[in-house]
Amino acid sequence: MKNITRIAALFAALCFSSAMEAEDKMDSLTQKEQNIALAAAYAARGDQNGLRGALASGLDSGVSVNEYKEVLVQVYAYCGFPRSLNSLATFMELLKSRGGKDAFGAIPDSFPKGDIAFGTENQTKLAGREVKGPIFEFAPAIDEFLKTHLFGDFFGRNNLDWKTREIATIAMLAAMEGTESQLASHINIGKHNGITDVQVCEILRLVENGPKGMSNTSPFPLGEENTAYAKYFSGKSYLAPLASNSELGVPVANVTFEPACRNNWHSHTGGQILIAVGGIGFYQEKGKPARRLKAGDVVEIAPNVVHWHGAAPDRWFSHLAISCNPKTNKNTWLDPVSDAEYAEAVSEK
Repeated sequence: MKNITRIAALFAALCFSSAMEAEDKMDSLTQKEQNIALAAAYAARGDQNGLRGALASGLDSGVSVNEYKEVLVQVYAYCGFPRSLNSLATFMELLKSRGGKDAFGAIPDSFPKGDIAFGTENQTKLAGREVKGPIFEFAPAIDEFLKTHLFGDFFGRNNLDWKTREIATIAMLAAMEGTESQLASHINIGKHNGITDVQVCEILRLVENGPKGMSNTSPFPLGEENTAYAKYFSGKSYLAPLASNSELGVPVANVTFEPACRNNWHSHTGGQILIAVGGIGFYQEKGKPARRLKAGDVVEIAPNVVHWHGAAPDRWFSHLAISCNPKTNKNTWLDPVSDAEYAEAVSEK
């Protein structure tokens, strides 16, 4: 997930101190803007699980259905049709699972489509100057397509303002390799359209941190990807040991699950305590209904009880895992939780 471009990493490093100084000035991205940036980055990478979680969080923070449609359609202009189509399919499935409760928002006003003069005017306003260059002289067709289609047809759709479109564009370009030049250009365009240096840095840090930005579910550290136990998990998880003093004898770790990630059926000879600290998750004992978990919920797991726990389909989830009777406690890992078992467990009853 650490595939931010060199220019993004450099820019983030250069502006880190100014971002910290400006925190008290309320200069940061809104929650809605953060979720749009994260959704754009996940779509650019083709990470559908991460995208689903970002979209769900964004809808909860006030992003409308039509605003997200605009972002995901715009993905095709910067990342190609496959990324855009797959992202839109994920969005369709998410909306269906949410039961039509989300606000659709405004649709764009009519505008002259395929009009090179209209697109040129938009491009000039966006950049603050006329855009020229040898590459456009070398291949005039790309200049025409940019003006008529990207800056005319896309940026002519006014149900998403230009600042927000540039937040999404910067996130998309920062999420891909080999786009340094375009990223630098759109950082400048974004600043011309109201994005501050602090907000640029925030977008880049969100993209650089990947799941750290998206998880945002726990006050505890995310830790490293849980590769040591990856074979016992469906999806990615992250592990941060919190108590390592052997004299205390109480191992505690923060475990974070990406959307739809869950561990296998398993048991502990000494039992376990789970404390949910963020996001939405599920816990289920063999033969019993699943229990939905949110921050503050506590699960006491008796010794040798077969169970599983993990994230909701559209949410990250974090819990503290406390090993009971650690000197003698051993895990017994069993079969994975099947897709059918998981679907049944997380379905609305």
